[in-house]
Amino acid sequence: MRDLPGLLAALDPDAPLVQRHLWLLGLLEWIRGNGRSVDASVARLDLLLDAIRVQPELAERLRAWWQALFANLDLAVLLSDHGFSSRSAFVSELAERLRRRLLPATPDTVDASELFSLVFSSPVDAEWLLALDPTQLARVAQLMQPEQPVPTATAGQPGEWQETLLEAITICTSQVRATGFAPELRLRMSAEARASAPFHALAAATDAVRVCYLQTLEGDAAFRAGHTAALEEALQQLRSQLEACRAAAASVYTHLDEHGVSVSLVFRIRQVRERILRIRALMDCLFGEHPAQSTGKLLAHLVLVGQDRRSLRSLVASNSSMLAAKVTERSSEAGEHYITRDRAEYTSMLRKAAGGGALTAVTTLLKFAVMAVGLSAFWNGFWSSVVYAGSFVAIQLLHCTLATKQPAMTAPAMAAKLKELDSVQALQGFVDEVSHLVRSQVAAVVGNVGLVFPAVLLLSAALQLLTGAPMIGHETASYVLHSLTLLGPSLLFAAVTGVLLFASSIIAGWTENWFVFNRLDSAMRYNPAFTARLGTARAARWASFLRNNISGFASNISLGVMLGLLPAFTGFFGIGLELRHVTLSAGQLAAASASLGWAVLREPAFWWCAAAIPLIGALNLGVSFYCAFRLALLSHNTGRLERMRIRDAIWGRVRHRPLDFVWPRA
Repeated sequence: MRDLPGLLAALDPDAPLVQRHLWLLGLLEWIRGNGRSVDASVARLDLLLDAIRVQPELAERLRAWWQALFANLDLAVLLSDHGFSSRSAFVSELAERLRRRLLPATPDTVDASELFSLVFSSPVDAEWLLALDPTQLARVAQLMQPEQPVPTATAGQPGEWQETLLEAITICTSQVRATGFAPELRLRMSAEARASAPFHALAAATDAVRVCYLQTLEGDAAFRAGHTAALEEALQQLRSQLEACRAAAASVYTHLDEHGVSVSLVFRIRQVRERILRIRALMDCLFGEHPAQSTGKLLAHLVLVGQDRRSLRSLVASNSSMLAAKVTERSSEAGEHYITRDRAEYTSMLRKAAGGGALTAVTTLLKFAVMAVGLSAFWNGFWSSVVYAGSFVAIQLLHCTLATKQPAMTAPAMAAKLKELDSVQALQGFVDEVSHLVRSQVAAVVGNVGLVFPAVLLLSAALQLLTGAPMIGHETASYVLHSLTLLGPSLLFAAVTGVLLFASSIIAGWTENWFVFNRLDSAMRYNPAFTARLGTARAARWASFLRNNISGFASNISLGVMLGLLPAFTGFFGIGLELRHVTLSAGQLAAASASLGWAVLREPAFWWCAAAIPLIGALNLGVSFYCAFRLALLSHNTGRLERMRIRDAIWGRVRHRPLDFVWPRA
């Protein structure tokens, strides 16, 4: 790192472009130091300003260098576009960030954003920029004043810095207008937002601000004072118009049920919001009471967003957030149907879960039948997936319940209520919903397991009477006891199954959103090709049926396929992964018990398997709910402090009213 005298001696405004940029890189490296102390960086900047103040010739050279920088770089594009992605597609944006991360950048450039990222390459740069006090910022502004006045301008004409800010505001408002006019966004805005046409008047409001500002620079003092009020009015109008544009873009979120949402759509909405915030920051730099301080804050913000623009972790996080907004909004609606709030609904859940347990007994029989055929690993997995998927779909169509399908669907419904936690009463209401949810899942598990066990015993007894043999042989029964035992990896497999349950809910949310976004229900209902073949009434019934059941079909079929085929695929690589679903595991244990007879009750292996069943259920439910709830929190941008409040409130309810999580009070 060069010393300050050497840097100042090397300052040459007439040097080639790349040498001027290299000097700037060296200067920022000197100010930054080792990057460990913000105070040290601020002190170095003070030392630099002191050294320039006592050398008038050096100050003139620095102003000339600043003028050359303005002449070669388009700083308006830097101020308006730096940090914004031009790509909504994940793969192309990932490739661009990898290119920026892996390939070295060159200071021989006229791209202001590229040079800015190269110069301000450390997070500490944003910290010391924010740490500058008003006096230091004023000294920097004064140093640049003759050639690049900040914040004042010469009489009758704006300075180049003011002209750059005006141009940046114009660029940003043009980007906001272009996004607002995009059909993907416009067709999904509320009717009120389209009628008010906020994006139409945005250009006129921006031009009015520019005209009024230029008028304040002309004529004598009385003339300028007369136009100051007009400028304030124009600024207020522009701010109001920007807020109207933001509200119009946000109104798209309220129409997801009707129109669906895509990652591209969420990307556009967020871009509108961020650009409006950038416009407000630019207005503060030009028209605010403390433009120098506002400029410092803007530069610090540009440092942070520029580094974020190169971050792969940030890309994954932002796309996960957009995907969460796409999926959880759709899943939250379905999840409401799985939450019981009174004894009547609780009893209904028990009945539905009992029906699901009875149907799962048939699933257990068919699964062992597939195993008895002795197929190869793939075909055994394939037909097992057919059995599982068919069984889960049958449970859905008969309006029964499979317990482990609940958590991944109910978690988004719970997270959707986090938007309203602005009071103690609202927080307690949320805890009430948590108790309703846990109680509903307890009822579903009890109903499933409580009926699948006796139902499998009855099926096995019926087979014994009809064929002379139980559902499975002694060898298979011994294997079941060996594999389900708590002493083995059953709990690990149960946690993996919880992840698959969560994955099936993601597939369900994505599929339903795709169905709604492409308006396939409307196409089935009104398309002449469908109505001609099916008839108007039947086409309408089919459209309504698919609209109401597409999410369940996607979830159940995908879960069945994963439960059947994943062990076969992992077995190919020698991993030996098995899956543990609480209802299916209880059914398998019942089949093994029926095969081994009453003597099994004297076997320790049986009781180790029985002890594993509730823990398998807890892991199935807990892991799937946790994954879904975390994704939903991501979609709602819930902060750490808010999560701590929720956790403390839930544990308080567990300590004082634990029975609320098991049985309804009324």
